[in-house]
Amino acid sequence: MNLIASAALDWGIGYQNDLLYRVSADMRQFRQKTTGNVVVMGMNTMLSMPGGKPLPNRTNIVLAHDRAFSPEGAQTVYSLDDLLALLRTYARERVFIIGGAMLYETMLPYCDKAFITRFYAQKPADRFLPDLDKAEDWRLQKRSAMQQQDGLLFTYDLYVRKE
Repeated sequence: MNLIASAALDWGIGYQNDLLYRVSADMRQFRQKTTGNVVVMGMNTMLSMPGGKPLPNRTNIVLAHDRAFSPEGAQTVYSLDDLLALLRTYARERVFIIGGAMLYETMLPYCDKAFITRFYAQKPADRFLPDLDKAEDWRLQKRSAMQQQDGLLFTYDLYVRKE
């Protein structure tokens, strides 16, 4: 299972239910990795999608706390046990956890890889990823060359779970 996110230097990922940075190269990378695959998100992440609609050309799964929440075009589950049972029906390498912060933290122990767009900047954030650089069971396997768009520096980092 995979985690995919963008994070600032302090591992901040969002503020007031929105991404910290909107960079077309990052969005393109996200689309390339997740299209044709399974994306798993929390209810607030689903609500933050354009029009509150599922992402096209992907199997969308939402973990929701509100049983009345059931967006058209997405599979909705209401417990971690139900989510894990559903995810067992898909190939692990095709599953991408896409947020938000609580789901990242909950699902990180089940993931083998973390694709992180790392922004070399910082701004106010109220949602954070766990610091994978300090996590004993994760290691940075690959970092891209430094990228730049609109004055913002970033790399594409691949973290893998230690064996």
